[in-house]
Amino acid sequence: MNQSKILNFISGNVSSLNGVGYKTKKLLKKKKIEKISDLLWNIPQGFTDRSNLVTLDKLVIGKITTIKIKAVKYNFPRIRNLPNKVVCKDDFGKIDIVFFNSREGYIRKVLPINSTVIISGKIGYFKKNYQITNPDYIVPASQQGYVDKIIPKYSLTEGLTEKTYRKIIDQVLNKIIALPEWHNKEILEKIGNVPWSKSISEIHKNNDNNINTKFYRRLAYDEILANLLILSRVRQKIRKHKKIKKEFDTTLHKKIIKNINFDLTNDQHNVLNEINNDLKSEFKMFRLLQGDVGSGKTIVSLISAGNVIKSNWQVALMAPTEILAKQHYDLALKIFDKTNIKIEFLSGNSDAKHKNLVQKNLLNGKINLLIGTHALFQKKILFKNLGLVIIDEQHKFGVKQRIELSNKGGKNCDILLMSATPIPRTLVLTIYGDMDVSRLIEKPKNRKNIITLSKPEDKIDEVLLYIKKQISKGCQVFWVCPLIDESKKLDYSSAVLKYNYLIKNFSKKIGLIHGALDKNKRDIVLKKFMEKKINILVSTTVIEVGVDFPNANLIIIENSNKFGLSQLHQLRGRVGRGADQATCILLYKKNLSENAKKRIKILKSTNDGFFIAEEDMKLRGFGDMLGYQQSGIKDFNLADPIVHEDLFKIAESNVKDIELDENNFNKYKFILKLFDKAEILTETT
Repeated sequence: MNQSKILNFISGNVSSLNGVGYKTKKLLKKKKIEKISDLLWNIPQGFTDRSNLVTLDKLVIGKITTIKIKAVKYNFPRIRNLPNKVVCKDDFGKIDIVFFNSREGYIRKVLPINSTVIISGKIGYFKKNYQITNPDYIVPASQQGYVDKIIPKYSLTEGLTEKTYRKIIDQVLNKIIALPEWHNKEILEKIGNVPWSKSISEIHKNNDNNINTKFYRRLAYDEILANLLILSRVRQKIRKHKKIKKEFDTTLHKKIIKNINFDLTNDQHNVLNEINNDLKSEFKMFRLLQGDVGSGKTIVSLISAGNVIKSNWQVALMAPTEILAKQHYDLALKIFDKTNIKIEFLSGNSDAKHKNLVQKNLLNGKINLLIGTHALFQKKILFKNLGLVIIDEQHKFGVKQRIELSNKGGKNCDILLMSATPIPRTLVLTIYGDMDVSRLIEKPKNRKNIITLSKPEDKIDEVLLYIKKQISKGCQVFWVCPLIDESKKLDYSSAVLKYNYLIKNFSKKIGLIHGALDKNKRDIVLKKFMEKKINILVSTTVIEVGVDFPNANLIIIENSNKFGLSQLHQLRGRVGRGADQATCILLYKKNLSENAKKRIKILKSTNDGFFIAEEDMKLRGFGDMLGYQQSGIKDFNLADPIVHEDLFKIAESNVKDIELDENNFNKYKFILKLFDKAEILTETT
């Protein structure tokens, strides 16, 4: 088959394969296998050794064994629910082959009397007789080579047997033959010098299938390259959007700095220069502002908004929750004080009269900056001349959503996304290769590093005394628990039980929020906390990102060993937002795992979120990192950014060479389609 025929074949539905009827198709769908290509990426989880062909005098109970025997007697009981049994033997002994839920006709067909067959399954022992129940394989002696070997073990759903699945995947592998190579000689040598079709066959059939074999690395490289190539192409297409340049001076910028009454960090100045260069360019800005917690992203975004407004354009700033959007609105009113910039707020809870007024004033240009929630993108909300869209805390946007966002803003609208979730440097290109990325690492000079302590849970009385002392000084406290309710299976604390426990030990000025709480009720509790009507806020991880509570300077994280390192850092970042010293106390249960000890030690040693993200990835592995699966990284079936870091570097360089030549790019369309990336190109304009 050539590339085109192979693509057509593997793009087809699994139902086109022999042996895949309605029932099997449904079972495969449970494993998210619908296209034939999905079978290729469902690689073996391990291998079963069926090569130990033994005689019946050498059986070991509990071991998967392959035997060559003859059927000598059928036992088909006429009593319902009793199993069918076939007595078999070789020159050294006998064994019972037992069948549950198998018809008599099927058994007679696969085990005819006096015919030699190969059977493989787990050896059992019942009533002084060896037996194999519902054997995995029964084949004629002529097919011994198909069974008597090391066989791939796949992750399968109940009802789908290894034997059935092997027949299906073998059909596919047998049709994929040698293809014309798309990599040049230099790249091939760097990635193992093995062809694609040989590699795909080897990882399904060869029991030496670890992540660093040359065959695995070859396939991982193609997956990495397809991912980076599509991001690069999307980036190119977005950059072709020419726009009217924004023109502004530094007058407003300087006025804003006076209003906020503190100096910007060097990082903030550098990032502002990057954004301003984009705004003044004739090409559309599509930039991610990635900043550690408390690094001052919002100030940078609002100064950028002011520059755009100075250029006679409107700006929309969207946040994921009403309370965070309102906080941005209040800050904007403060920093744009006495600038004649008209700012409005809009959310799903805004009344009809206010919404109508906002719609009218947006269209006639009387609103310069609109801040709110997703309500900003309702069809009825139309701008006179939208020049910049800022979206806060949208780190979970995938590439498709980012394309839609870029298109929605219009040809003259620049896009700035902000995220407080630090991404390890090795992954930035992998996730955000279609965007320009700016980083804020340096913290404002008035911010003190958060002191992080750890305490075993049996010393909770000491923690309670410390809390009372802090409350007496006017400080507010977060108390974070992993789950909403008590779990019998998991050794986690319950936010609800902790809330009741703390009420007994403190005054009634205690609040509770969790994911199951109605959003409006949650916002009411957060507002009370912000207004200092609540001393202690008991919460699950819903307080992880976003809102500033300058008066909250103590956070207790219970069962801290159950959280990931990056998540602990995000939670810790809810305090220390003002000028006062903040403290984070990590409560833990005894008998910590080595990984839990390392996580707590790292968190106590640094406040650098980017360093923490790198260490988190090393400790937990790329696939398990909190939040990254929603970011698009889960698109990888084979590649691992930790283990295959060298392949990512090779691919990054390779992409630059490929992009220089359109004909060269066309050679790689095969892998774009192979890894389901090609359709993304059609969504760009």
